[in-house]
Amino acid sequence: MTAPRISVREIEIFERAVVLRLPFRFGVITLRECPQTFARALVDVEGVGEAWGMSAEALAPKWFDKNPELSNDDNLDQLREALRIAGSAYVAAEPSTAFGLFQGCYANQIAKGGEAGLPPLAAGYGQALLDRAVLDAVCVAGGTTLAEAMRVNIPGVTTAMAPELADFDLDGFLGGLAPLNKVAARHTVGMIDPLVASDQSADERLDDGLPETLEEVISAYGIRHFKIKITGDVDEDTERLSRVAATLDTIPDAYEASIDGNEQYAGEAGVLELLSRLDGLASPALQRLLASTIYIEQPINRAVSLDTPVHGIAARAPLIIDESDGTLDAFPKHRPLGYSGVSSKTCKGFYKSILNAARCRQWSAEDGGKRYFLTGEDLTLQAGVALQQDLALISILGIDHAERNGHHYTHGMIAASPEEQARFLAAYPDLYRDLNGVTCARIENGAMSTAGVLAKPGWGSAVTPDWTRMIPAQSHRRAAA
Repeated sequence: MTAPRISVREIEIFERAVVLRLPFRFGVITLRECPQTFARALVDVEGVGEAWGMSAEALAPKWFDKNPELSNDDNLDQLREALRIAGSAYVAAEPSTAFGLFQGCYANQIAKGGEAGLPPLAAGYGQALLDRAVLDAVCVAGGTTLAEAMRVNIPGVTTAMAPELADFDLDGFLGGLAPLNKVAARHTVGMIDPLVASDQSADERLDDGLPETLEEVISAYGIRHFKIKITGDVDEDTERLSRVAATLDTIPDAYEASIDGNEQYAGEAGVLELLSRLDGLASPALQRLLASTIYIEQPINRAVSLDTPVHGIAARAPLIIDESDGTLDAFPKHRPLGYSGVSSKTCKGFYKSILNAARCRQWSAEDGGKRYFLTGEDLTLQAGVALQQDLALISILGIDHAERNGHHYTHGMIAASPEEQARFLAAYPDLYRDLNGVTCARIENGAMSTAGVLAKPGWGSAVTPDWTRMIPAQSHRRAAA
C-alpha cells in the first residue's frame, strides 16, 4: 500500500502537574514530582482530509541529561526546547509521508538541539512526542488501528536511515507483526523502595489502597518480572541485591529479573567486581536471582560507553543500551562492543523502536544463532494516553513483558479530572479499574491487557483528555499559503 502524503497544520503542547505517591530513586535523582506533557497535532492527509492526533509523555528530569550542574527545571526546559524545535520544523515541512516528515527533520532536530546545549537523547524527545501524535492523526483520518496501519506500512517507513538494513525486507517484517493481547508488567524496584513491612514506619505508610512494599506488589498483582535499580557502588549494590533476592525468593514459581545500572558504573571492571562479589556469597536466594537475570541494562556511563567493550559482562548476561541510545545509529555502534539488546521507549522515538526491532531480526538471523533483542522500558508512564500508546507499540512489536512503574509511583489518574478518569475507565475496562474513586491501572496475574488499546482507530486511545484543565505550553501553526 502506498503511504499517504501528509502536512501538519497545527501543533499544541500542554502540561499537567503530577505528584508521585512514593519517591522514586534511580540514577542520580530521587523523583517526587514529574510533570506530564501532551501534544495535539492537526494533520491533513492527502486524499482523506484533516484529523487531530495526540500523544503524551513524562516530562522527566535527570534522565535525558544527567549533568549535575543542571537543575531539574533546567532539564525540563531542555525537553520543552526539543518540542519547540520539532514543532516549528513540522509545521513548516513540505508534504511527505509520516516517516518522511521524521526523516526530513531529523538532522535539523539534532543540530538545533546541539546548538541549544541539548544532548541527542534530549533533542530526540521533541520528535518522539510529535511523531506519535502525527501517526495517531493519520490513523484516525483513515479509520485504522495502529496495528493495521503498521502491517501495511501507512507511515512509509524505509531503511534509508539504517543503511545496514539495505537488504532487509522491511515491508515483509511489518506485514508479519502479530500484536499481543497482553503484556506482562516488569515491576521496577527503585533504589529506596521498601521491600518488606519492616522497611516502613507507621508514619511512612500511605494506606491508599495500592501496594507499597515489594512483597505487597508481588501479592497484589501476581508480578513475576522485576527490574532492579542499582547505584554503582559495589558494597551498596551487593547489600541491596541480596535483600531484593531474599524478598523475591518467597515467590514459589519461576520469576525473571533485569538489573538496571542507569549508567552508574564508570567501566566494565566495576560491574565485573559486583558480579564476582555476588558469586562468592553463599546465598541460595541470591544465586537464584543471578540465574533468573535475563539482561543487564546500561551499567556504564553513556559518556564512555562507546570506548568501553563489555564482552566480559556479556559472557555472564546479555547487555542492553538505554541512555546511550541517543541517535539512530547508536545500537549498531554498540553491537561490536558486546551489547546485544536495546530498549524500546516511547520517549526515544517510535521509528527508532521499529528500526531497532528490524535490526534485531536481521542480526539474529545472520550472527550464528546469537540473539539480539528489543526490551520494553518505562519513563514513569502515566495511566491514560501515554500508557496506552506504549502498550500498543510494544504489543505490535511482540515484546511480551515490559517495565511498568507509573502505576506504582503515581496514584492512578488522580491528576486528571473525575470526568476524564471516568471516560478512560468506561472505554478501557480491561486496562483500568476504579479504586476508591480513582481510575488506576489493572494488573491481573502479572499482566496488563492490550486488547482494548489495539481495537479502536488511532494510536491506542479513543478517549480525549480534558485539554481545558491543562496548562497551555506551546502552539505552532503552518503559515498561510
